[in-house]
Amino acid sequence: MAFEKTKKLANGNEIPRLGLGVWRVEDGDQVIDSVKWALQAGYRLIDTAAVYKNEEGVGEGIRQSGVPREEIFVTTKLWNDDQGYESALTAFDKSLRKLGLDYVDLYLIHWPVKGKYKDSWRAMEEIYADGRAKAIGVSNFHQHHIEDLLTTAKIKPMVDQIEIHPTLAQEPLRAYLKQEGIAVEAWSPLGQGTILNNPVLVELGKKYGKTAAQVIIRWHLQNDIIVIPKSVHEERIKENFDVFDFELSDEDINKINQLNSNERLGSNPDSFDF
Repeated sequence: MAFEKTKKLANGNEIPRLGLGVWRVEDGDQVIDSVKWALQAGYRLIDTAAVYKNEEGVGEGIRQSGVPREEIFVTTKLWNDDQGYESALTAFDKSLRKLGLDYVDLYLIHWPVKGKYKDSWRAMEEIYADGRAKAIGVSNFHQHHIEDLLTTAKIKPMVDQIEIHPTLAQEPLRAYLKQEGIAVEAWSPLGQGTILNNPVLVELGKKYGKTAAQVIIRWHLQNDIIVIPKSVHEERIKENFDVFDFELSDEDINKINQLNSNERLGSNPDSFDF
């Protein structure tokens, strides 16, 4: 099937639908190699964050890959300790310096820190107006956080990156984001590996001649979810990208939808200890 490998954001910019996440990937050789392998395998989206403490390695991996900067979509995030107007501007400068880049393609507020995310967003809007972030968005925001943000925001977030995998499908929030024109991006898209032995997914893998992980990634893509699986192994990185040559049937998508149990592996944004 013809499948668009990018998705248009509300401002018209294109974001790749499948990228590499580098949460818990060590700075230095491990992250440099992961980023380089991913870019050489065809990935064009790299997702990091200040709190991952590997922005320098990500920047180095990009430079070593030989892929032109303008072809790569780079995301980083504002950490909770740096939220607020002035501190967000300072934190962004620091991230850019560490990455060794003039701009990022997407800058996200990592968590909705109560009483601070509106001031942080004001800084994000300024960074966007300056062209130093080509798109801005949020991460781990529930519907009520976004509704609250929109009471003062001049620009609507273009992305909400949230925990999504077959056992936490987040359908009500996804429906709201779709209605608002906010792209949905999944972190921990493979359920941190906890669901790879699920019999339904293993069986579907056999049916399509794919791994359970590839089936899950394809499920995300067919649900219009941007997906950033993480791996530090070259073969796995390549394997995770090899998902554009098959299509899950509606019936099989539905089988995977049935696995939802609203089971979070990460923190709930409403009870996160900021």
